[in-house]
Amino acid sequence: MKPYLIPAASVSFTEEIKKSRFITLLEHTDGVDEAKAFIQQIKAQYPDARHHCWAFVAGAPDDSQQLGFSDDGEPSGTAGKPILSQLMGNNIGEITVVVVRYFGGIKLGTGGLVRAYGSGAQQALKLLETKYKVPQKLCSLQCEYAHISMIEQLLQKSSGQIISSEYAENVTLRISLPATLVGEVGDKLRDLSRGVLYLTPDL
Repeated sequence: MKPYLIPAASVSFTEEIKKSRFITLLEHTDGVDEAKAFIQQIKAQYPDARHHCWAFVAGAPDDSQQLGFSDDGEPSGTAGKPILSQLMGNNIGEITVVVVRYFGGIKLGTGGLVRAYGSGAQQALKLLETKYKVPQKLCSLQCEYAHISMIEQLLQKSSGQIISSEYAENVTLRISLPATLVGEVGDKLRDLSRGVLYLTPDL
């Protein structure tokens, strides 16, 4: 998996269209559960709003298993999909957008709603600060006590870390590494240990 952009901070953007107030709130959410929790938080924060329409890309931008959207009572296809289209067009992951609408008494029509919800997401995304997330891979490694110092030094240089350790006759380590470096680190471990150490990535 390649590194991808995620939100570095929350964003709020408000605009009024034909007396309806649209409040767009954007948040970093790592996974579907966090995305749904953020949506519920916004519903509780704005309980008197007519609609709370939303969309999320809860994982990597190309992970179609972690997408979601809702029109929340607006005509089908006029709110959630335009928001999701903006998210996917910007190629950002781990992001949830909720657009809160306070109805102003004037109907916007389906085309007007699509533009309003899509525009709110678009404007919020323009304000968004992003950072890169490097996907991690979990691996197992069996070693002798004498190898631990060398392993720790290599992990430090590779932005990896030891998640857990089991000490018996030998040591079993659970290691988290940037996914793009697993092969390289595995090769270095074998070289430095003269073929003794083998890094085993989780399936």
